Amino acid sequence: MSNVKKGLISRTYLLPFILITSLFFLWGFARSILDVLNKHFQESLSVSVFQSTLIQASTYLAYALMALPAGIFITRYGYRRGVVMGLGLFALGAFLFIPGEGVSSFSLFLGALFILGCGLAVLETAANPYAAELGDPATAASRLNLAQSLNGLGSILGPVVVGGYLFSETDAQISIPYSIMGGVVLIVAMIFTRVRLPEIKDTAIESADGDATAPTGLTATIRRLWSSAKFRMGVLALFCYEIAEISINSMFINYSVDSGWMSKHTATLVLSFGALGLFMVARIIGSAVMSRISAARVLTVCALLTVVCSAVVALDFGSISRYAVFGCYAFEAIMFPTIFAITISGVKGMTKIASSFLMMTPLGGAVGTSLMGWVAGQTSITTAFIVPCAGYLAVLIYARMMSRARRS
Repeated sequence: MSNVKKGLISRTYLLPFILITSLFFLWGFARSILDVLNKHFQESLSVSVFQSTLIQASTYLAYALMALPAGIFITRYGYRRGVVMGLGLFALGAFLFIPGEGVSSFSLFLGALFILGCGLAVLETAANPYAAELGDPATAASRLNLAQSLNGLGSILGPVVVGGYLFSETDAQISIPYSIMGGVVLIVAMIFTRVRLPEIKDTAIESADGDATAPTGLTATIRRLWSSAKFRMGVLALFCYEIAEISINSMFINYSVDSGWMSKHTATLVLSFGALGLFMVARIIGSAVMSRISAARVLTVCALLTVVCSAVVALDFGSISRYAVFGCYAFEAIMFPTIFAITISGVKGMTKIASSFLMMTPLGGAVGTSLMGWVAGQTSITTAFIVPCAGYLAVLIYARMMSRARRS
């Protein structure tokens, strides 16, 4: 056992850490609502299961297109201005739900979600590396898991608040919760225009072997990043994780209803307090565990267990498979922050641009959700769990490689 227990956050960075962690709650809330919108639009706008996956596709396509511009902006103007810009786009996308509902246009809703997704991409590109860097590098994975726990809390409340409203009211208007969310986001943006955050600068462009003579500039930085096998594998592993995590979230309500397990309203509550609640608790536990055990080793064990759980669901063992779904949520919880922290640990001087490429990976969620929806249409929603199983398997391979590299 590797004893890496060190202070997570110094007193100097405590207030900035609290402020930046509040953003994790906001995007957790916003992203979790997407899983409710799938079922809502299937009924209110009569779209198919496959068509409803465009909700995830439009949002996560925004991540792929906006993440690199966000990294360039943050590199030039700093984390604080990046956060304010992200919050502004977030609010604009939320307010566009008002005209979308006025004309009952699925296309306009998708456009609003794309703009909202651009805002989330900017926020995550800024907040993830910032939280990881506010302290000792040895505890970066543990610190980021702790910050991501607020993301889990937002993910719990999103479906229960918005889903509870949409599925319990016959004349529910989707523009109402999004308008309220837009107002809250604008208030948070105003707060960030008034506070000062210590800027963590990318100083020298260094390679993993410590070469400080590398050329500077965006093109040279990108070239040097992608020359690192560790970075390339980290981006691919995070992409595959997003395939698994987002596709399961998106199809949880469909799986619960179509299998006769529960009603859509009950499924929303179970998704919030059961699955996502377990996810948040597991992430907190993971943060504590990784203060004592290496992140790569914890990731390996969790990845193996998610492969087993998702395979059990795909093979349909009845009630056992239903419990296995919760196993996926429990053991995947530490994956995103852990892979993210491991990947940026070797990119000295290039953190902001590296973060940009890592934040393109939620596009995997759009790919996974669309693929899972297609497989479900061809076979069954149960069999479609083979899609997240493949994603978890890729993470397992990555974790084993990182664990071996650490021991060598």
